Amino acid sequence: MKQLDHTEHKLIEGMDAAAMLAQVEAWCTVNTGTGNLPGLEAQWNLLADAFAALPGDIRKVEPAPVTAMAADGHEVQTANGAHFVLSVRPEAQRRYLLTGHMDTVFPPAHAFQTLRWLDAETLNGPGVADMKGGIAVILAALKAFEQSPAAAGVGYDVMINSDEETGSLSSAPLIAQLAQGKAAALTYEPSALPDGTLAGERPGSGNYSAVIKGRSAHAGRNPQDGRNAVIAAADMALKLKGLERPGLSINPARIDGGSANNVVPDHAILRFNVRPRLPGVAVEFTESLRELVQSLEALHEVAIHLHGGVSRPPKPLTQEAEALFGLVRECGESLGQTIRWQASGGVCDGNNIAACGVPVVDTMGVRGGAIHSDQEYLIVPSLAERAALSALVLHRLSGGNP
Repeated sequence: MKQLDHTEHKLIEGMDAAAMLAQVEAWCTVNTGTGNLPGLEAQWNLLADAFAALPGDIRKVEPAPVTAMAADGHEVQTANGAHFVLSVRPEAQRRYLLTGHMDTVFPPAHAFQTLRWLDAETLNGPGVADMKGGIAVILAALKAFEQSPAAAGVGYDVMINSDEETGSLSSAPLIAQLAQGKAAALTYEPSALPDGTLAGERPGSGNYSAVIKGRSAHAGRNPQDGRNAVIAAADMALKLKGLERPGLSINPARIDGGSANNVVPDHAILRFNVRPRLPGVAVEFTESLRELVQSLEALHEVAIHLHGGVSRPPKPLTQEAEALFGLVRECGESLGQTIRWQASGGVCDGNNIAACGVPVVDTMGVRGGAIHSDQEYLIVPSLAERAALSALVLHRLSGGNP
């Protein structure tokens, strides 16, 4: 275990835990459900004010166009907020990427909008862990890192997007652009477990909508002339589930469509999610899906149009990623923090970054739990704890205490 030297002690001793908590409390009063454009704009402005404490240039990046499939089978434009980017020392030869997201899963109409203390160290509220607490960790860690003598020789980009909770579709091109040439990346999703365990390898994830066009007919007079889209959708759901195997999970989630009881329905949409564990499995599923669509079209005499795809590539643990995890664990030991990691079934922007060939640890955010529910909580001491960990990781990545 490497002991903290004098520089490293000074690096972490100034963590302002009270200021970090105040930021989280202020940011969590702003509703930033994905698609709530006024709330996301207000949050963007708050982030710009806060991150102005760092050197570099802040810019607003408009979302890339994204469409979704409406229940009637037409593509509609989705509403996404602008993304936040801070670039520091872009001319540096060695640069890092730190990412987070400002959106939550709680829209303005959701009942969960306020903060409350569960005990002296535990704060319950929308986004406290996932991930406005993580954004506070990014800022505090970078402010500390800027005091390191190693900081002047490296640069970094901070990207905080507005659509992570819906798959980062409007920010995926930005993530890929910023990941290019980076030596390493840190993403500030909350820890995989409340004890601080990190997420290691992750599956990929894809969301699909299968639009099925049949032929309507009278259910009593001439049902044989109809081509039932709902039956075809149900058959597709069952056959998709039959494609599951180790390393591939498939979740048929919803069927939209249908008509009056006396009409053979000519329209249905099957929505489903797939999670391949390895890149090769994702490729094989794409081919199997193509063959399944062809067979169902012939069997049911319907037309099937697929919308969507695998937007989060699988994230296996590469040798470079394991080395980065090892550095994080070593830094944790120097700080008296036990760092472990385990495979996760979830996905995040770390998947996109890893697909660009950049080693990434994507659960560098706060300790907490019950995310995506009204029981979401933040373990408040982990704000300063995780900020110290990140500052030390950046310092050592940059040549400090070699």
